[in-house]
Amino acid sequence: MEPLAYRLRPKTISDVVGQKHIIGVGKLINNLIDHKQIFSFILFGPPGCGKTTIAKIIANSLNIPFAEFNASTDNKARLTGIIDTAKLSTDYIIIIDEIHRLKKDNQDVLLPYLENGTCYIIGLTTNNPYYSVNPAIRSRCHILELKPLEKEDIKERLELIKVSDTEINNNSANYYQIDDEVIEKISTIANGDLRNALNLLELSILSANDNLITISNLDNLLIKGSFTIDKDSDGYYDTLSAFQKSIRGSDVNAALHYLARLILAGDMDSICRRLSIIAFEDIGLANPNACVHTMSAIDAARQVGFPEARIPLGNAVIELALSPKSRSGHIALDKAIDDIENGKVGEIPEFIKSSPINPPIKYSPDDPNKYMYHYLPDILKNTEYYQPKEYQNTYEINLINNYKLLKSKKFK
Repeated sequence: MEPLAYRLRPKTISDVVGQKHIIGVGKLINNLIDHKQIFSFILFGPPGCGKTTIAKIIANSLNIPFAEFNASTDNKARLTGIIDTAKLSTDYIIIIDEIHRLKKDNQDVLLPYLENGTCYIIGLTTNNPYYSVNPAIRSRCHILELKPLEKEDIKERLELIKVSDTEINNNSANYYQIDDEVIEKISTIANGDLRNALNLLELSILSANDNLITISNLDNLLIKGSFTIDKDSDGYYDTLSAFQKSIRGSDVNAALHYLARLILAGDMDSICRRLSIIAFEDIGLANPNACVHTMSAIDAARQVGFPEARIPLGNAVIELALSPKSRSGHIALDKAIDDIENGKVGEIPEFIKSSPINPPIKYSPDDPNKYMYHYLPDILKNTEYYQPKEYQNTYEINLINNYKLLKSKKFK
């Protein structure tokens, strides 16, 4: 009854697919095993890329006893028991899954024994440990990044399984054969996750009515590509960043791709918040109508919800990506805020106070003299926060022309 992914977990380092930057003849992991050396390290990478498999292969290949500890679910008493066992061995490895979730009390228990060499740890995480793992733990470990598996890596593993009747059939009386199309499609939709690929293959086998696994068996499962976003993971923030920067860089196709990722993750709030920011930060005065259209699209999306919300959101993304860009508005305000925070405040000019003494002008929309005076405090006289971007065919060109005209009317 063991799952296929469990039965087929590689037993030696040569069976591991992918990760050629650290696995292979003369590479780091192979050298550790060949030279019988160990140190504490953290493996980080996406799900299904081989973190747990590599950790166990290293421990088994070095003939070092090990225990597994899950930082999310296991408690301090279990960790204390593991360390008591470690004290009885010359070398001992603790494989810590979800190490970025290791609680402070567990860290306090672990650190002295990690420091004095009672045990080594191999930490596993999908998050970047430079940001997510406690510095005290991180400083005692080497950091090794695992890459998402390429389609060809997954295909290579599935092809090996295809010709191994013992592995695929689990000593069953039935003998299954797999069409090449099935291997190709699973390799594509697994999205770099070998565990997911093996689960899809097993599901296809279980759904088959005969011994031949065809593409129709896979299609009948209504399987979509494996894609999720964990809101606590680096991938989530990377996707949001890529979404905004693609629009900023006017790459409409990339912007739509990252929008699609966020839509499939069902992350309406983040999409709407980012679009609001992008419209006013990156497009701004170059095309104020795009800002209005974006807010209307957000309102519509929130009212109708997914899946229909994708339509107004897609329209907004296309308009923002292809719109001219100007950050002059928010840059101008940031400069004004920076001056105030650095003490450049000054006295408000008398004539614009609420009860001025001998005001030089009368406040009327039609009074031409109102343009002639300086309204900034004397300490900031002639300061220009607004630095217009003189792009042709943008709304801001009209503001620029008026700005130049008003500057020419001021008293020198």
